[in-house]
Amino acid sequence: MVEYIVPGNMNDRLLAQGAQVLAEGGLVALPTDTSWSIVCSFKSPEGIKKLRSLSGEREERYFTLLCSAIAQFGEWCQMDTTRFRLINRLTPGPYVFILKTLRGTEKALGLRRKELGVRIPNHPVALGITRTLGLPLYSITAKRSMIPGFQGDPLPADPDTLELPPIPEEELFQEAWELDTIDGLDLILDSGEEQMRIFSTILDISGDAVTLLRQGAGIWPA
Repeated sequence: MVEYIVPGNMNDRLLAQGAQVLAEGGLVALPTDTSWSIVCSFKSPEGIKKLRSLSGEREERYFTLLCSAIAQFGEWCQMDTTRFRLINRLTPGPYVFILKTLRGTEKALGLRRKELGVRIPNHPVALGITRTLGLPLYSITAKRSMIPGFQGDPLPADPDTLELPPIPEEELFQEAWELDTIDGLDLILDSGEEQMRIFSTILDISGDAVTLLRQGAGIWPA
């Protein structure tokens, strides 16, 4: 189902509809400040199962926690003044920050590692849905290989690190109607914009220094 939403004048009914779909274990495709994302509620086992199935080889260890404010992930991740200031300076924006989780977070969130990628996108629709639901969202990048019958090269994991190669930008979508061919989506929020086919910048701030893992839309050093 495709619903049209105006970023500059968002309909509260549509935000509530999207939040309800997520609360009930559904998947929603929405625009961000980079490419299209597919999200579920991070507290929905059913939604996580669907998102994991849709992501294929990119299991939940590759999910990014999409939030509307630092406070939404502050209770799960290790944070100090330096990290807070960096995140606060660069958000909302096209950055993913890798942080170490607090003790017990892996069990509480069903994680398979002690780090978590977090993101606060600079897009009113993504922020509006997250605020309306009142919870962070697990998110993955929408890509053409999710379309049934897609003919393309597989993206095998590195046998030593289990890391997957980056998704080619030509696999990304621009128009909302293109996502309608992906099975399992319960709602597509179409902002009427042509999305950029670009990735976010990934910064690992889990250690003593900032490590650039992927250069994307976000400028670094900033």
